[in-house]
Amino acid sequence: MRTVNFSEQEMASRVARFGSLEPITIQREKKFSQEVMDLLYARKLYPVVGLEDGDTPISDSAPIIGAGGMTITYAACPPGQGPGLHTHHETYETFTVMRGQFQFFWGDKGENSIILEELDVISMPPRVSRAFKNVGDLEGILQVIITGGKHDKNDIDLAPEIAEQIEQLDPDARREIEEKMFTFTAGSN
Repeated sequence: MRTVNFSEQEMASRVARFGSLEPITIQREKKFSQEVMDLLYARKLYPVVGLEDGDTPISDSAPIIGAGGMTITYAACPPGQGPGLHTHHETYETFTVMRGQFQFFWGDKGENSIILEELDVISMPPRVSRAFKNVGDLEGILQVIITGGKHDKNDIDLAPEIAEQIEQLDPDARREIEEKMFTFTAGSN
């Protein structure tokens, strides 16, 4: 087999240094209140590997683009924080606890749960509602790998309860999120 010889400069485009990562654009823009954002996302999502041709928030600022249809993100959460219950229609979401302790919930109401420690892994298949929360005392970090299907905003569907919580915090934010970002039908018939 003929191999490819990358120069140091070419290989530099395939390296992501944690200290240089920035949160996804919507988190830097602070369009919604922190309380609303905490229902939608981990407190800080740091894109690492994005898609070559995907319309996803992960790809807009990832330092590495293109890795066989996979995205990698670091999700940083302060104690007690984690996104609300949601599902991915087509993609697998695989989590590795890099630092801290996280409780993962699954089921239409998040009725099942497991606590994972550092270097433990859980892989959520498509159409399984899931959420997670940092249950440790310090900021926790997850590595999130998304594979399969189409990685775009249409792949994510939040639970109706999240819409109700956002409505109480900011009715305008709920309308905008529903019109431009996500649906709120996960677990409903």
